Amino acid sequence: MFPSKTSTKIPYVLQGVLLLFVIAFGVQICFLCLRQLTVPLKPKEISIKGKVEATCDISNIQPEEIRYVHFPRPKTYSREACACTPVGFFVILSMQRSGSGWFETLLNSHPNISSNGEIFHVKTRRSNMSKIQKTLDTVYSLEWISSAAKNECVAAVGLKWMLNQDVMVHHRQIANYFNWKGVSVIFLFRRNLLRRLISVLANSYDRDAKLINGTHKSHVHSREEADLLAQFRPTLSVSNLIPDLTSAERMMADSLEYFKSNRHMILYYEDLLKSPKALLDAQEFLRVPVRKLESRQVKIHTKPLSEQINNWDDVYRTLQGSQYEHFLDSPDYIS
Repeated sequence: MFPSKTSTKIPYVLQGVLLLFVIAFGVQICFLCLRQLTVPLKPKEISIKGKVEATCDISNIQPEEIRYVHFPRPKTYSREACACTPVGFFVILSMQRSGSGWFETLLNSHPNISSNGEIFHVKTRRSNMSKIQKTLDTVYSLEWISSAAKNECVAAVGLKWMLNQDVMVHHRQIANYFNWKGVSVIFLFRRNLLRRLISVLANSYDRDAKLINGTHKSHVHSREEADLLAQFRPTLSVSNLIPDLTSAERMMADSLEYFKSNRHMILYYEDLLKSPKALLDAQEFLRVPVRKLESRQVKIHTKPLSEQINNWDDVYRTLQGSQYEHFLDSPDYIS
């Protein structure tokens, strides 16, 4: 039996046809995928559905900023005329006695900002990630009830969250939530960690002593009350002093690393005290009209460190020549 020339050519013809078919099919699939992935560079409007559907103009918002612009629809009330007022979501990440309470009162003096306080000081709200998300969702849907809530026409809504309130425990999930939800992060730290430590110890002492008419106050609104609290001079443990400062410093650095993928800004308490520009920057970061912000809170510790620490000489010797020596001389008050 002899091989036929025709039979040897047929397989090559079929292979060629099959190859062309595969190429054509592949091009079609790629084309369809590209069409699905194409996103308008700048949508001009967004629909808000409720009892009455409203269309909100977002043509003046940059494409990269759209993910941070929200139009919440609360279930318990209507935003009415402010339904198309865009709302920014934010969180203040800080540490106790770093000026976060004072900073928050400044923000809340703005007619368009609602910062709802230290919500996660209640442990049950942060016992797991599910409860954390439920709490955050309530805040960002404008459903959280607090004295700071401005509801209908708010333009920036958020809260303050201390780093030792399980932020660091669930940092991956929280950072992902912030990115998904479009939450902006404000880090508020204190440069002089020695002064922060004095404030922490003094505040802890007053929880038991209740120096002001038998009542514990973390913040005061008069010079008389501030001077009364400032009379207490803590004795610092010199053996733990450098480890305590190092621990606080490390927590600050870790938080910056954990949330570096989120839109954020870094503020320092000392800058807020001395530079009006710091508050301007914060308002611009939150995308609200710039206003003069005010607070009734009065600073408690205003004296040099040598007059605030009971064992000053021991503390001075411990920090002299260390990486924290500069804390001994840097004030955080305006003389």
